[in-house]
Order: sequence, then C-alpha cells, then structure tokens
Amino acid sequence: MAPQPFKVRRFEDYAAKLEKARVVLDPERRKEIIFADARNLAFAQGYELVEDAGLLEEVAGLVEWPVVLMGSFDAAFLAMPPEIVRATIRNNQKCFVLRSPHPEEARSAVSKDEGGLADKFILVSNIEAGDGGKAIVAGNERVIRARLADAKFFHDSDLKTRLEDRLPKFKHIVFHEKLGTQWERIERIEQLAGQIASRPEFFSGQVLSPDELKQEQDTYRRQVRRAAWLAKADLLTEVVGEFPELQGVMGKYYALAQGEDASVAVACEEHYKPLGPNDRVPTDPVSIAVALADKIDTLVGFWAIDEKPTGSKDPYALRRAALGVIRIVLTSSLELSPRGMFEMHVKRFRPEMSDTEMSTAGVDFVDFFNDRLKVQLREQGARHDLVDAVLYLGSIEASIVSIVRRVEALGKFLDTEDGKNLLAGYKRAINIIRIEEKKDRRNYNQWSDGSLYRQEEERALARAIEAAREEGRDAVAREDYEAAMRAMAQLRPHVDRFFDKVTVNVEDKQLRENRLKLLNEIREATRTVADFSRIEG
Repeated sequence: MAPQPFKVRRFEDYAAKLEKARVVLDPERRKEIIFADARNLAFAQGYELVEDAGLLEEVAGLVEWPVVLMGSFDAAFLAMPPEIVRATIRNNQKCFVLRSPHPEEARSAVSKDEGGLADKFILVSNIEAGDGGKAIVAGNERVIRARLADAKFFHDSDLKTRLEDRLPKFKHIVFHEKLGTQWERIERIEQLAGQIASRPEFFSGQVLSPDELKQEQDTYRRQVRRAAWLAKADLLTEVVGEFPELQGVMGKYYALAQGEDASVAVACEEHYKPLGPNDRVPTDPVSIAVALADKIDTLVGFWAIDEKPTGSKDPYALRRAALGVIRIVLTSSLELSPRGMFEMHVKRFRPEMSDTEMSTAGVDFVDFFNDRLKVQLREQGARHDLVDAVLYLGSIEASIVSIVRRVEALGKFLDTEDGKNLLAGYKRAINIIRIEEKKDRRNYNQWSDGSLYRQEEERALARAIEAAREEGRDAVAREDYEAAMRAMAQLRPHVDRFFDKVTVNVEDKQLRENRLKLLNEIREATRTVADFSRIEG
C-alpha cells in the first residue's frame, strides 16, 4: 500500500509519515479506530456491536492499518446458544459479533450480553483491498461457516447424553494427587452444599406454616444437591472441550434442555462466580449454596494438605476463592465464619485430624480469611485502621457479616463528637500508662481498688467503666454493634471530668498506681468492641 521509502528526521516526523504510508504506529489509536469504525458500520446497517475489550486489544495488535468490514453467516446457526456462536467467531477468526436490531425475531435472549445475536460479524483487515474487501469478507465467511458447522455438530452431539450420565468418567480423572478424583470432589461439594442449604438464613422472613416451611426446605435442599451433582458435568462435553471458557454456561443450557429446574440450571453456571472483583455475585439461593461449597472445598482442601499461598505465589487461586466466598456471604447476609467453614468440611479430607490439629489449622485459616477481608473492605472504602481494630480483637468464631457490621458501627461512632472525644481521651489515658509503665518498668493492667478512690470523679469513672463494659459485652453478644458503641459513648463525659479534676501522678505511690490501673480499665472497657489503640487520630 506504500511502496516508496521515506526519510525521517525525528520521532514526530517518523510517526506522521508512517501514517501517510498506511501504518498507525500508536496501538491505542488503532484500538480507537477499530472500535469507532466497527460501531459506526454496525449502526449504519441497523445493528449493535457486542463490545469485547479483550478481542479489541488482540486485534489492534494484529493490524497496522485497520480496515473494518462486515460479513454474514447462515441464520440457522443462531439456533445454538449465542455464547457458542460468539466463541466460535471470536476464537477462530478474531471477529466481533453483532446484536440483531429486532431481538424478538432472533433467538430468545437467555443471556443479556449474548442474546439476540445477528447473523452478521465484523472483521478487521490489514489492507484496503481494490475490490472493497469482498474477497477478504468471502474468505472469512467460508471459515466461519465451517467452524460454526463444527460447533453445531459438537452441540448436537452433547445433547444426546444427559449430564448425569457423564459423571462416572470423573472417577478416572484426578483433581489433585493429594485430594483425589473429580468424582470425589463432586461428592464432597454435594455434601457440603446440602449442609450449607440447611442454614436458617435461607428461610428467614418467610411467613409459612410449619408444613409449608418443611416442604420449602426439602425442595430447596433437593435442588441444591441436584445442582451440586450436575455442576461439573459439562467439563466432559464436546463444546467445553473446544471452548473451555464456556464451562458452566453450557452446563446451564444442557440442564435446561434435559428438563432440570431453572434454579438447578442457573446454579450450573453461577457456581463459578464471582470470577473476579468485577464479576457479579450469585443471588439465587441454590447458586449461593453450590458456589460456596465449590470454593470452600477448594480452600479447605488445599489447607488440609498444606498447599497454601506464599508471597506472590498462589497457583490454585485460593485468594480469589476466599474473596469470592466473602463477597457471596456479605451479599446474602449468611452468618458464616471462616472457622466454621473450616471445621464443617476439613474432616472430609482428614477424618483422623485431632481437635488440637484442627484448632491450630483453623487459626491459620481464619488469619488468611481476615487478610482477604481487609483487602475487600479497603476496596469498599473502609478505613484500614478500623478494620485492624475490629479484627485484632474479634472472636475467632466471628462471622464475616458480624465483623463488617462492627467495622461500620465503629466508623459511624468515630464520626460523632462522642466518638472523637472518647478516642482522644483513650489516647491520652494510654499515653500516660505507657510512659509510666516504661518509667516504672512494670505494667498496670490490673484492676483498681475501689477503697483507694479519693475523688468523686474516680468513683464516677469506675462506675461508668463497669456499666459500659457490661452493656458493650451484652450488645456484642447479640450482635447489636450500634448499641455497643452507644455504651462506649457513655464513658466520654466521665473520662473528660476525670482528666479535668484528677491528678494521676501524685506523690502518694499507692494512690498513683491505683489511678494508673483505673486508666487501664478504660482500655479494657473499649476492648469489648475494638482495639482502640489501633485507631489513628
């Protein structure tokens, strides 16, 4: 297209002359050209481009002078699930698919992103052909027709075998040498999913008679176990063998085709979700139970064989699995704790594990989850010091939901005047204790002696500390964290008056020590809700 050589003096000169010679040097500009031209061409013909950032990036790296063209294929191929059509055209020919201007005339839209595909595609050529690109379009159409015919053969062949009839093959496929076969993994997931499905949260808020409730529960648990049993079956299908990225998606279509309940079919797809921080979280109760079981089985299994992430290495994507569990649990408000997840499943891997071993491994598992929870909460905008303050003192049995609620309640409390002033008083008290402990080479973490109080402000502070500690402990036990913070707020005026009226470092040694111990009780009282020493400010 540009047979003549040209001379350049500097980079700007080089880039400009290259473009005149039909080479766009900047890859970002090539992406912009492809995207704009593809969208405009689709719109001009009455279609809508199905955007694909990954494919755009790849195609922009394959051409230096992008020329956008449109081709077509036999509309009969649209009888297949749209994801197959798109994967075939995308993977084999690096082409973009289009949506139909009349989706009601196209195949019914099962997936919002894929449904209503048109029998057209966009290709990106590297040259401006003399015939307007007709030969290039015809060549791509021939290849796409053949590839779609192959995909249709795979799809039709898959439909001849029911999902459950494929499962015995998993007995001969190793999942991991220390964790058994895929068949054994499916059995574990089915058992764990059934256990998760027994949680009362799935039925809270429903106004049903005892008989109706039992019927609902039985139906739900049956659906969960069925979905868990079938969820991995599509891994052995022809279509997923050709397009691994369609695992789960094809399970949904094949489950629907063989007459499975809609929730069971959807769970076959959604149990893999969320695949990343931007992927959606399953919300259907059947999907939630199977998705959690799948991820918990992975996490606990690799913990049981001591294959944990180290540094930047995480070959089994355990960090991603943990974040997925956290997002699902928070979205569905399930009161599951990392410790509880570990203990409910670990003996399916190591039945001989003693309670001591389980406790030690469980602590490590909780720490790992807490680190992932910190990442998740920080991404949501939570202050890292508040997360640390709650996690450091949180019970090892605490559920993920309760930890998040406590962080939120602590943040709201510290935004109030009472919260800010109590924190300031706490910091002042702790600074005095630390200085004196260092000077005296001892600690003052014992309880004060009420008989040594000399001023009313001491007695009032002691009474307030006792009341705040009791109220705070009771509120935390019933997971009413706002009430726990209100209990702490009652300390604020008494702490202020103590510092206004009482001198701590008096000459009377016994009196001084008792007042330092009283200041330490402020720390002990606040520790019922969080470790205030970790809060900045």
